[in-house]
Order: sequence, then structure tokens, then C-alpha cells
Amino acid sequence: METLTTAPLCENLPPLPQRTIEERRKLKIKLPELLWVEKLMRKNAAHMHARTEHTLHHDGMDLPIYSLTLGSQKPASPTLLITGGVHGLERIGTQVILSWLQTLLERCRWDTHTKALLAQIHIVILPLVNPVGMLNNTRSNGNGIDLNRHAPVQANEKTPFLAGGHRLGNWLPWYRGKTGAELEPELAVMIKVFKRYMQSPATTLGMDLHSGFGFHDRLWFPYAYSKEPIANISDYVALKLMWERNYPHHNYLFEPQSMHYCTHGDIWDYLYDLNKAEGNSHFLPLTLEMGSWNWVKKRPRQLFNFNGLFNPQLPHRRARVLRDHLVLLDFLCSATLNHEQWQPDKKMAESFAQMAQGIWYKARQ
Repeated sequence: METLTTAPLCENLPPLPQRTIEERRKLKIKLPELLWVEKLMRKNAAHMHARTEHTLHHDGMDLPIYSLTLGSQKPASPTLLITGGVHGLERIGTQVILSWLQTLLERCRWDTHTKALLAQIHIVILPLVNPVGMLNNTRSNGNGIDLNRHAPVQANEKTPFLAGGHRLGNWLPWYRGKTGAELEPELAVMIKVFKRYMQSPATTLGMDLHSGFGFHDRLWFPYAYSKEPIANISDYVALKLMWERNYPHHNYLFEPQSMHYCTHGDIWDYLYDLNKAEGNSHFLPLTLEMGSWNWVKKRPRQLFNFNGLFNPQLPHRRARVLRDHLVLLDFLCSATLNHEQWQPDKKMAESFAQMAQGIWYKARQ
């Protein structure tokens, strides 16, 4: 197993891999998202910092895992953490992040509102957590491990057979890895970045982008390992209500993941509980689960294309998806900045927690 290595931050742009023409051709076909990340890094070094968190060596090539940071460098600034590409098959998540980031960086050049926003919040992005999986067009990483079943978290509810995470072997999907084994480098990167930037006492929102479940886009929040309400459930109620008041015609279902199924090893469960154990209760992780079944319904032939089960195949549908979530990500930026305006006080928190029972946990009563 590869060890975690970190390249030092060199001004705003770390050294980029020197690739042969053949390597670039291969990446252009199999992993254009990585080239897109590096293009944004080169073009926008004046507006964001980039860091090579780890480099994976696969198929004769160096595949870096980059972190990108924008905005305020003040330690007490509220933070928005965005991740994508945890599952290599679900490349549309990385594409949505990069599409939004490209828009944000362009607006940095002329939009005083965007500049003022970024002066007050910190945005941290891991756009492509699992480059080997995306290169190979697999859900797992290069060692056959499902990174979102790999965290040291054990579900206390019944999980779906295999899909909830298992230890039978990496010849089956949803493999968690061996008990007690060293963490995979991709997951270690996520934990390291989280610890680096999430020490602020200010509120932190997280967003992880996935695809592949249902006919609707869903905003999921922890827990995945338990059907009991998360400790700061009142914050999620407040965020849901604010989102729905501002965008009443939205198409998202806002709900705990456990309403549908529970899993072992969820990375956001682990990071949330890690943050809570350190005495912090200001972290609100979310997962955008894009409903890829709707793309298949509109084009049934995608059933015969494994990649088509998780990503829109027609150019106009892909373009629509890249547009559809820009408002949501912009909203999360504003919610991060203005968290004191919508997070409930102690009295309201009790009322919102009771509301959560009626909305999401009625069956548990």
C-alpha cells in the first residue's frame, strides 16, 4: 500500500507532472477531468492556491490528488468543503464541481460581489479524490476498495447485503478492505485536508457529489450508519427551510441517507464524529446524490453501458446537469458566510429538533 506523501505548497501552483505526448493522449480519453483541473490551476494561479496532496503511480503515470483553496486565509473564517470523484464511475460529480469552479473563478475577475464573498469565507475543494478509479472507470480505487465504505465506522443498523460494505474480497463491489488495515491514501488525504482546514470555531459546510441513486436529486446528510437523528439535526432543518423558502421550485429531496439504507464506513459519518469528539459541533456535511436513473429512463440504451448508469451520455443532458447545480453551490457559499443568520439558537433548536422527528424520523417514534 502506498504511503501518504505531501508536496509543499509552492506559491499558488505546485509543480505539475511532466507528461509525454502519449500520456496526455491517454488522459484526454480516459481521464480528461484531471487535465481540466490542471488547466484551471495554471490559468487561475492568481485567484486560488493549489496543493498536491498525494501522487498515485498507476499505469506508468503520475496521478496527483489536488486540493484547491480560494478565499479568506483567516483562521476563523467559515469554510465550505467540496469533494468529488470518490467513486471513479461517478465522474459527473467532478465535472459539476469543475464547471462551478470555472464560473466562480471567471467571476473573480470582474464581479465585486464574488470578490466580497470570497474575502469572508474559505472554500476548499478536492475535485478528484479517486483518479485511478476514474481512469479505470471503476467505483473502487486502484486496490479494489470502495472509499466510501472504507472509513473505520461500523453500522449499528442492518445494511444491504454487499452494498452496505463487506470484507469478502475486492473482486466484489463495495469492498471495505481488511479489518484494521492501513487507510487507503485517498481516504487519508480527505482526513488530512479536513483536519488542516476544519479547526476553525466557525461553521463549516461540506458537500460531496455523487450519482447513481433514484429518479430524483437528493441532498443527504448523516448518519449512514444509524437511523437515529444526528446531534445537530436542528441545523439541517433550518438549512432545509431556508433553501425551500429561497428556491421553492427546486427539484431536490432533502433527507437523511438512513431513510433509504445504511452503510458501513461512510467517510462523512467518520469526519462528523471525529469533529464532534474533539468538542466541535459546527460541521454540517451534505451529499448531493444525483438521480442517474432519470437519465437512463430517458435513454434506456444506457443500461447496456456501465458508465451510462452513473453519467449522462448525451451532450445536451450533460450540459444541463452541469448547469442545474450551480445555484445550489452558490447557495451553500452564501449559507456558509451567513451561518449566524439561519442557525437556530438553543430555544429554536429544540423546536426544530421536534420538527425533524415529524419530517424524517416519525417511524422511529
